[in-house]
This record gives sequence, C-alpha cells and structure tokens, in this order.
Amino acid sequence: MTETQPLRVGMVGYAFMGAAHSHAWRTAPRFFDLPLAPELTTLAGRNEEGVRAAAGKYGWASVETDWRRLIERDDIDLIDICTPGNTHADIAIAALEAGKHVLCEKPLANSVEEAEKMTLVARAAAERGVFSMCGFSYRRTPALALAKRMVDDGRLGEIRHVRAQYLQDWLSDADAPLTWRLDKSKSGSGSLGDIGAHSIDAAQWITGLNITGVSALLETFVKERPVGGDFVGLGGHGGADGPRGPVTVDDAALFTARFEAQHDAGADAGSRSRTAAGPIGIFEATRFALGRKNAMRLELNGTKGSIAFDFEDMNSLQYYDSALEPDAGFRKIMVTEPSHPYAANWWPTGHGLGYEHGFTHQVVDLVTAIGAGKQPTPSFADALQVQKVLAAVEASAENASRWQNV
Repeated sequence: MTETQPLRVGMVGYAFMGAAHSHAWRTAPRFFDLPLAPELTTLAGRNEEGVRAAAGKYGWASVETDWRRLIERDDIDLIDICTPGNTHADIAIAALEAGKHVLCEKPLANSVEEAEKMTLVARAAAERGVFSMCGFSYRRTPALALAKRMVDDGRLGEIRHVRAQYLQDWLSDADAPLTWRLDKSKSGSGSLGDIGAHSIDAAQWITGLNITGVSALLETFVKERPVGGDFVGLGGHGGADGPRGPVTVDDAALFTARFEAQHDAGADAGSRSRTAAGPIGIFEATRFALGRKNAMRLELNGTKGSIAFDFEDMNSLQYYDSALEPDAGFRKIMVTEPSHPYAANWWPTGHGLGYEHGFTHQVVDLVTAIGAGKQPTPSFADALQVQKVLAAVEASAENASRWQNV
C-alpha cells in the first residue's frame, strides 16, 4: 500500500479563525479520503507565549514568532493565513513566490490594489503548479452548496431577485471593547468586509453572476469604544469610565445591487445570448441586530421557483417550486442525506452538522484540487471581484449613495 504524500501546513494566526482552521486541518483527513495527508507542522504568531499555548492546544508540532521564517522553512508546503487583512498581501505574495500553496482568509485584502497584486502573483504561481484559495467558507455549507446545484440545474429558472442579510449583535453594547476589527487600518472595513463579504461571495457564486453596480449606505452607530476590557468571543465588555478610542469602520452596511445579465437558457451553447438586464439585489450587514447571533441569510426568487437559507438553521434549505406547488408555500429540505453535498462523509440522516464543518469541507476541496493539480475555488481572482464590490459600496456611501459601477 502506497503511503499518502504529506502536505505540511504552516499557519499564521491562532485566534478565532486559527482555531477553526486548526480543527479543519486535523479533521478533514479523518472523514474524507484525500490525495495528500495534511500535517499541522508549524503555527506562527508574534507573541511567543500565546503561540506556544495555542500550538499545544490545537495540535501544532512547532512554532515560529515571525511569519517570514515560516515561509523560509523547507518543511512547509502550504501557508494558511488567519491574520487581520492588513497583513494578507505581504504574507500571501511572499509565500507564493517561495513556492508555497496559500489559503487566505477573507476578505482577500484591505484594498482593490492589494487584491490585484495578490491575484497577479497567484496567476503566475498557478502556472508553476503552486495554488491559492480564498477562505469564503460558507460556500462549503451543505445547504448553500445544494442551492448552487439547484440553480445550476435550472430549478429556479431565470433569477430575478437576490436578498442577502448577515445579521449579528455582538457590538450592540456601546461599551464593547475596541478590537482590531474596529480599526480600519487593520480590518479594511467593518460589517461590510467582515460579514458582508460572505454575502456578496455567496450571492455571486450561487447565481453565477457578478454584481455590476451598487447604491449604498454605511453607518457607524458608536463612534468611540473602551480601549480595554474583558474580551469574550468577538466582543466583550469594557469599562464605561475608562479611556476610549475611535471606531474607524462601519457598524452597518446597506446596498442595492444590479447583477450582470443572465444567459438565455433557450439558446444553444454556440449562440448563447444575454437578456436585457440581470437580477436586482438588496444586501444588509450589521453587528447591531439584537437577538441575531449569526443570521447569514440568502433568498433567490426566479421564474420557476425560490430558495431561502438562514445559517441559524443551517441544516435546512427552504424551496418553492411553482410548477409542483403553485398554491402552497415553501417546503423544508433537510440537507443531511447522502446525496447532498458533503453529507455522505458524516452522520446518519437528520443528525446535522455545525459551523466548524464548513472549514473542514474547505480543506477537503483545497487539498483535493492541489492533489489533482487544479486551481481551487474561490480563487484570488474570485476574491478580487468581491473586493471590487466592497470598494464600490464604500465609494457610493461616500458620495451620497449615488450609483457606483463595479
């Protein structure tokens, strides 16, 4: 029996995303047959005490306190970037140029210019068999993957409406402490890039259509927050009477959108035309929706039917077929059958998956693509398109919500 070749992983960052990615690297080869065997070789972080504690907790064999030394190591095949957005470009470009595969958390960068540079380097690296992928993990939620399959199969017909919301409430407390996610120089943007980017990617991926223009509003409800405090999860609670610092990102984002025109389903492949206009969409992202913990929602309405999804009920997909049930409403599909995306490798029907499984599926798809010598998706080019939408939203909001082409 031939031993599977190892894929030696070096990861930069060990907080929230670092924990999720560590779990995925450990779990994926135990539930899926992979062409390469992931090894948790090295974890990197600036704080030596913190990175050593995290490495012991999550199962990494060694540590580094400088990501540059991590990239220089000969025993690393892939760099996994789980750091704030202001570091993504430097790490990813250096890793790709050193011949390391790259998995980079979303959004790809903090600006279109950085994302364009990353994409150019990624394309050149791919020609040498060195691949990269951006971590839009919600693509790997079985229900959303099933929604993508249904749209591709024509079950919804021509898409007319896209409605996307990402609702959280962890910043609703005005005394939640100031973290890097509230510093534009580190995060790039607030709710728009942190969670809205997921909605943009999911909408474009499932429809197969890019957003071409937007009209937007951004709002920051709390302008200053405590510099320190008790940090719990993403937020926590700071002292109401202590020093405060400025919040330099948006707390909430709203925008309407136009998608590119759809192919005429009745035309043959050689003479396929496009309809006059594409779907219209409305997007909302906020971390101030009290009672909403992680309501990543997406609804598509087409000429033949509709689908609706809410991550707070992540194991189900709502589906309406106008031909079969013209006088009824949506029906619920439990996305836990072996025929559903990824589900066959897990538990018996109806037993459900969780948030962490999306990251495991992300590793599965990435390693499978690398093993086959194929470009994984979403590519840096896909992530660049999301970055362009983020930039257009900010430009529109800064210009009295005037229409902004992407």
